Amino acid sequence: MKKVTYENVDSNNEFDYSRNLHEKCKKYLHHHVLLTMNDGKTYDGIIEEVEGDRLTVLVGEDARDDEVDDRQFYGGYGPRRFRRFRRQFFPLAALTALALLPYAYPYPYPYPYYPPYYPYYPYY
Repeated sequence: MKKVTYENVDSNNEFDYSRNLHEKCKKYLHHHVLLTMNDGKTYDGIIEEVEGDRLTVLVGEDARDDEVDDRQFYGGYGPRRFRRFRRQFFPLAALTALALLPYAYPYPYPYPYYPPYYPYYPYY
């Protein structure tokens, strides 16, 4: 295979990079990821489908619930919010970076599990 270079652009590296992004998108299918586009915008969402040249991503948007009773009571837990996801399509060529969003996994139990201790007493 002949390597074609023009104007300091290596065509093999460009193809390999887009192929690597495509494989990475397939690997992170149905995972919550952070997408960075060529224009600098970032989106967080769940990759729903990977086609030849585009991604289908469920992009999250914050929504607030309209509450009328906020002014009547003191305190509370702040405004109620819920997350809504909208389906958007992104061209694979516009994708610059893809990162998996890290979630902290808590330790399942504060101490290691030991079976209940029953001392052996042969005589009761």
